[in-house]
Amino acid sequence: MSGYRMLSSILGASLALGASVLSPAAAPLPLPPASAPVAEASVSTSGRLAPTQRWLWPSGHPVAVVRGFAPPAKRWLAGHRGVDLAIPPGTTLYAPADGTIAHAGEVAGTSVVSIDHADGVRSTFQPVRPLVSAGDVVRRGAPIGTLLSGHDADALHLGARRGRDTYLNPLRLLMGPIVLKPWEN
Repeated sequence: MSGYRMLSSILGASLALGASVLSPAAAPLPLPPASAPVAEASVSTSGRLAPTQRWLWPSGHPVAVVRGFAPPAKRWLAGHRGVDLAIPPGTTLYAPADGTIAHAGEVAGTSVVSIDHADGVRSTFQPVRPLVSAGDVVRRGAPIGTLLSGHDADALHLGARRGRDTYLNPLRLLMGPIVLKPWEN
């Protein structure tokens, strides 16, 4: 296969994936039943999350990204430690994976819901009016809150971290790994 043909195939697939995932007009995806099995994620030797199943989008379907992940060079510097998703205020939000509610309430004047997942990742949603309480066990797809207005562009801020200081790009958890497959004629 020629390099040009391979490159054009990769770029075409990337553009198609980006358009379908990041389009605000994307068709809603059905929520999984509460009894749907959830695969566990594993951690690679580099400490990076290697999910075996993608997270569910908090809105239940893919939405546009208003502001991307921009971690700081040093943990104490300014940065954007999550992503802002174009979800209208009033929308019900869903747990992206099984977990236990670590926090549901105010943090520095902002209403926040945080979920601890079995793989050691904590997902955080703000600003959210909680429908859950700390200690509640939630399944993937369970309602966890309602998006409030007040964040930049009235979007949902979704964060993901492992431990105290290792912030992860939530889009990698929502979209899964990119896999290149051989071209077949």
